Amino acid sequence: MTDKVCLIIGGGRGMGAATAREMHHRGYRLVLMSPSDSCETLAAELGGVARRGKAENAADTQAVFDLAMQTHGRIDACLIHVGGPPKGDLLAIPDEDWDKAHGMILKPVIRIARLLTPVMQSQGGGSIVCITTYSAFEPSLMFPTSSVYRVGVSSFAKLYADRYGPDNIRMNCLLPGFTDSLDLPQKYADMSALGRLAKAEEQAKAAAFLLTEDSSYITGQSLRADGGVTRHL
Repeated sequence: MTDKVCLIIGGGRGMGAATAREMHHRGYRLVLMSPSDSCETLAAELGGVARRGKAENAADTQAVFDLAMQTHGRIDACLIHVGGPPKGDLLAIPDEDWDKAHGMILKPVIRIARLLTPVMQSQGGGSIVCITTYSAFEPSLMFPTSSVYRVGVSSFAKLYADRYGPDNIRMNCLLPGFTDSLDLPQKYADMSALGRLAKAEEQAKAAAFLLTEDSSYITGQSLRADGGVTRHL
């Protein structure tokens, strides 16, 4: 084990859980949060600690941050993976659903950055990674609120990287395509140039690359791990 600590928001299932396993394999101590007891089960398996909560709830993110600091006294890496926001036909989506999407996707990143930054400054650096979506730069009418607010996360990540790069704190976004942690029909696999869904473990390796010193000169970027779904150059 190393002395390094990884906090994972949304670390109970899917890509978050796969990233927890990958970071554990790399020697990081884990602090996990998810809405269900899945984070507690996984933390017990991997020798970490956990607290149930939702990213959109400021009190929950404060509590899991406090748990990490009380347990380990430091946080070296943080993955932020939030759930899917409301969907619908573009102009039929009510104001409250747009507000909910903002609260689920963008505000948690800003709140967590506020908590982490003084800690990472005192440590001499750190890495924050936000899992967003392939549609951040090619908006999809299938996911309107997600497309709008997740590109906002990429914009925030670039601004944050510019502001806190001198403190050796990095922030990047991972933009996954369709992944096997969701029960998706074949038509989504066919959208990939590879003709298949991503494995959650593949996304976890990409997330771990950005979370660790393997990517020590990469910041403010949005890395697409979408199997070639997007056409964006």
